[in-house]
Amino acid sequence: MAKQYSTLIIDDERLARVRLRKLLANFSEVFTIVGEAKNGLEAEEFIIDLQPDIIFLDIEMPKQTGFELLQKLEKVPMVVFCTAFEEYSLKAFDTNSIDYLVKPVKLERLQQTVDKILNLKHTLSSEKMLKVIDEIDIQKKERKKMTTIAVKKSDKIVLVKLNAVSHFKATDKYVTLYTDKGEELIEYSLTALEENLPANFLRVHRSIIVNTDCIKEFQKYFNNRYIIVLKNKNKATITTGRSYKEVLKNWIEI
Repeated sequence: MAKQYSTLIIDDERLARVRLRKLLANFSEVFTIVGEAKNGLEAEEFIIDLQPDIIFLDIEMPKQTGFELLQKLEKVPMVVFCTAFEEYSLKAFDTNSIDYLVKPVKLERLQQTVDKILNLKHTLSSEKMLKVIDEIDIQKKERKKMTTIAVKKSDKIVLVKLNAVSHFKATDKYVTLYTDKGEELIEYSLTALEENLPANFLRVHRSIIVNTDCIKEFQKYFNNRYIIVLKNKNKATITTGRSYKEVLKNWIEI
């Protein structure tokens, strides 16, 4: 009988946590889920208290990234990263001790992770883990940022230039991009977009990324929020999230 591994899911997107929990339920003989954390700070407390064998870890999260979390831990559990890096840049993860799942996670790919875990001969030391993190950070900085985004339309794919996009908004399972010509559903998560979009795109809400080149003005709002008015033909407005106050303040340098 396979060993049961106590498992912690760490991701700032609720739907991603729900999806992963359902996928892991297919391997209940391997994983015992002991908890979920929605950011790095919460995860740090859970790891200290629960001492999980394995963590399924998102990288880009508010308050504390997955990398920052690992750098603070005295004892690093087995790590399976779940995020949106391009697979071709992941040579640093070519090891029996950790794995990397690209969102949206597929059951067939998770099966490979399970096989790898069950065949482990040794664990990864904290020192080696930090080396992996450094290598991934370098790869991330060297990656070329997106200039267009693919939109599927029936039997064809249309490339939309990013400078025409005013903002992206997530609702339920879908993400929509907005331009002066209208709106389109796309097959990206906000986390994937945040990883790959150029610097002029800023996440201002849990469910919204805005093109700062399209901002006309902003107004102070209550509860540490702002109202952003866009330059697009509809003069659309966006209300920022409370937890993104510092992000916006740093951008506008107030």
